[in-house]
Parts: sequence; C-alpha cells; structure tokens
Amino acid sequence: MSDIALRPFLPDDTPLLAAIFREAVLELTVDDYDEDQRDAWSGAADDEHAFGQKLASALTLIATLDSQPVGFIALKDNSVVDLLYIHPDATGIGAARTLLDAIEKLAAARGASELSADVSDTARGFFEKSGYVPQSRNTVLLEGEWLANTSMKKALTGAASPAPANMTRH
Repeated sequence: MSDIALRPFLPDDTPLLAAIFREAVLELTVDDYDEDQRDAWSGAADDEHAFGQKLASALTLIATLDSQPVGFIALKDNSVVDLLYIHPDATGIGAARTLLDAIEKLAAARGASELSADVSDTARGFFEKSGYVPQSRNTVLLEGEWLANTSMKKALTGAASPAPANMTRH
C-alpha cells in the first residue's frame, strides 16, 4: 500500500471533491442519519460552483493515495475544521488522521491556540480520539430536515504564543 500524500486544493478538484462529499454522506452516515437527512446533507454539494467557492475560501487540503484524491479537509478562519470527508472506499487507511494532523499543525504554526468543529454523530468518536472535547449538542435545519451534530474543541500544543504586551527589550 502506498503512503497517503497531501496537496492543496485546486479549483479543478471541485467536481471530484463534491462526489467524495456526497458519497461519504450517503454511505458512511447510514447508522446515524435517515435517508431524508442524508439526502438533504449530501445536496449541499449539488451546486458545485458554490461548493468550490466554499473550498477555495478556506485552507483546503486533499489526501491522495497513488495520486488519486481520497478525502479532503477545510480549515476556515484558522480556527474551524469546517469540512472533513473521506471516500467510503478509503476509510480506515489513515487519510482522515493525516488530514486532521496536518491542519492542526498548520493552524498552530499560524498562531491558533485551539480548533473547533461541528461534527456529525458519525464523526464524533474520531474527533474524541483526536483530543476534541464536546461542548454542546446542536440541531441544524438543512433543506427541511433536522440534523444533529456536536460542537467540539481542542487545545493545540505548539501554538505560537504572542509575546506579553508588557515585555520590554533590554
């Protein structure tokens, strides 16, 4: 098995990432969300232009295996893990872990002291194992369907800390 590699998002990746998003939602969340909920959620990628703009407005990384995209993550405002999706055929190979670790390191290097994420019931266990702590339960209305998720936070280690304001140089 080849190693997972990371690369930045390019606008031409939008259709493939939209397909990964849809397939991940429709196939991987069956135990936690009903068909109507999954259909409403996966529909968020139907407008590929808007989906591509959302990806481009964040720091979006793509995980590849043998040069083929298998998943992606988007960091919004250097503080929010906005999207993390893995193709159903690529679960369990470490792509999600590789993506999340990379985003955490990048955010810390850019000065973030913590990250937050609103995670699906399906992803909650993964985020908890990754050190994220539940903050609140939420319900989100999407295309007429209510979906539950959990707001979670993680303190980042190695974050660049600003110098104290009263520090003077001698």
